[in-house]
Amino acid sequence: MAQVRRIPSLSTGSSLSLDRPQAAKVLRNTYALLSLTILFAAGIAALAVANSWPAPGLVITLVGYFGLLFAVHKLQNSGWALPAVFALTGFMGYTLGPLLSRTLELPGGAGTIVAALAATGATFVALSAYVLTTRRDFSFMGGFLFAGMVIAIVLALVAYFFTMPALALAVSAMVALLSVGLILFETSRIVNGGETNYVLATVGLFVSAFNLFTSLLSLFGIGGND
Repeated sequence: MAQVRRIPSLSTGSSLSLDRPQAAKVLRNTYALLSLTILFAAGIAALAVANSWPAPGLVITLVGYFGLLFAVHKLQNSGWALPAVFALTGFMGYTLGPLLSRTLELPGGAGTIVAALAATGATFVALSAYVLTTRRDFSFMGGFLFAGMVIAIVLALVAYFFTMPALALAVSAMVALLSVGLILFETSRIVNGGETNYVLATVGLFVSAFNLFTSLLSLFGIGGND
């Protein structure tokens, strides 16, 4: 008989029961879908770089991201959930393309991209392995991470509108640290039964990895940026 654990729910504070085989199934589905979305987003980003697609701009980026994110949550239990996930991750890949193009124009830009990508991959694997082996519960970090991301978004908008490069770099460092916490948080929720929908779990991990990569890209590119 599978062992059943009582897990506190982050959103309601109540308990829910989830056996380990079910949690393992959610984890497998999440990593499988995450791999596909990463490849899809990388392909879109490569097309954007190859064809010199222009940056969508702040308004389109925010509306597109939050609109598609809302669609994923709205359709999470329907047959349209997967198309919504690929629409979101593909859009994020498109927004990444112009950033990569600008980085490639800097001295050592290609090396910066490789370094940021390697650091992101190594960090993601290490954090995931830690949670999977220890099964430690990081759900207590939820409120802090949410508040931190709200503050980071506000500061990023201030840096954008008032052209404050130093603040922008500080926000990149802040987002990188928050993304590390979110990877621990999201993986912990899957392993311990706090997240049972692999579509939402995939989006959470994808966004965290994406934010970590773009933040490291900004930080690693300091030396080549005037």
